Amino acid sequence: MDEGLLIFLFAGVLLFLLLILPNIKILNEYERAVVFRLGRLVDTKGPGIVILIPIIDRIVKVDLREAFIEVKGQRCITKDNAPVDVDVLIYYRVVNPGESVVKVKDFRGATFGIAQTTLRSIIGDIVLDDLLAKREYINAILRDKLDEVTERWGVKVTSVELREVIPPKKVQDAMVKQIEAERERRAMVTEAEGRREATIKVAEGEAQSEVLKAEGEREAWMMEAEGERAAAILESEGKAEALKRIFESAKEMDNNTLLLYYLKALEEIGGSDASRLFIPADFSMLTNLISRNIQKTKVRKE
Repeated sequence: MDEGLLIFLFAGVLLFLLLILPNIKILNEYERAVVFRLGRLVDTKGPGIVILIPIIDRIVKVDLREAFIEVKGQRCITKDNAPVDVDVLIYYRVVNPGESVVKVKDFRGATFGIAQTTLRSIIGDIVLDDLLAKREYINAILRDKLDEVTERWGVKVTSVELREVIPPKKVQDAMVKQIEAERERRAMVTEAEGRREATIKVAEGEAQSEVLKAEGEREAWMMEAEGERAAAILESEGKAEALKRIFESAKEMDNNTLLLYYLKALEEIGGSDASRLFIPADFSMLTNLISRNIQKTKVRKE
């Protein structure tokens, strides 16, 4: 092969390696290439293979993944003049790669600086108690204010979190004492409620016992009364039956037998020690029976 041809091929391969190969870029899915041609922004390319024009094209890679900026140990003064140290996490992502490169030199540093000043401004309008209790409110305000500034840079602030708020040592001691006092109060309230519940339970138990006792006594009285009523009914029925039988027997007796029973009863009454003498209401019937028997006896003798 001709020596000149070999030199030409060698020069061509060398030129390809030096000029063409470095201008072939491969970008990941989360990357974008901001292309500058002769210093002017022309396009944003990616992901995949990006071929540049040698010498005149230059790219700046931008990561589109969500990232965070840590703002640590920021000394701020609250509205009630209490110094606090605040740690903040700022989550963001690039939504416009071209603006994030062209409109700000270092958007991470710029966002960090804006976060510092905005954080001090917000905390300066809030008292310490609200700072400790209203973190979500502070997070929302800080996110909105940062997003207003970073939006023109093609950066979106997705979230802001107050990671830690460290009040002064005296305030911490006072908070510890307050927590202990609150725990003691809750313990006393719990104990009092327990005693009250126990007293209520005892009273309810005694009341229920009295109710059951009264119900038992009522049941016993009702059973006793029912027994007495049943006994009285049986006694009345027995007396009625006895009187019925006496009446039936008396119907079968003749006058002489009845007279005999009357006289015998009068004899028993007269022989008693009683100071009073009871005469039957139908005593006239007795005299009539005696007179009839005397007449019959006379007639028989004649």
